[in-house]
Amino acid sequence: MTGEPSSLDPDEKVDLWRQRFFEAQAAAEEFVLGEHGDEGLAAWIRANSRITADLLRAQRPAGMSTTDHYVTRLQRQLMLYDSAVTSEPQPSGTVLRNADCGILRYRRRAARAGVVLTFSSPCGYCQQLNTAIAARYLEPEVTVSCEQAGDGCTWRVSAQASADAPAASPQRGRAAD
Repeated sequence: MTGEPSSLDPDEKVDLWRQRFFEAQAAAEEFVLGEHGDEGLAAWIRANSRITADLLRAQRPAGMSTTDHYVTRLQRQLMLYDSAVTSEPQPSGTVLRNADCGILRYRRRAARAGVVLTFSSPCGYCQQLNTAIAARYLEPEVTVSCEQAGDGCTWRVSAQASADAPAASPQRGRAAD
């Protein structure tokens, strides 16, 4: 290679940052699982959720509720990978519908390109991590649940209206370390 490299256009930069993040995440997951097994992965999720919840507390815009901040972060995370995400306000909270998960598409493309994936699906990890973040960041009366649906998922974030209102696999706010 000779000469000066040309600058990356904005789309190339986005693709490269996604790739670098994916590589770093995959390396960390492979290391944790290889060195420490499933218990190491559980500890990784606990540490990651604690760090992220602390960052969310420091970054929450004035006047924005923790629930709105959490939902916005989750939606933007999914949109980062061009997921087909819609947000539906509900009387008790918000429903995020991820009709076509860009993270799944990205991983499938990476696998076709020869990348060895740590997890056969990122969905379980994503759900565990994001519900653990919610448990540490949100108020105790807020529940977060996620249901798989084809190549996407539906996240429900709601304030507990009554003790007998069921929620699928809820994680309540503020988990202990």
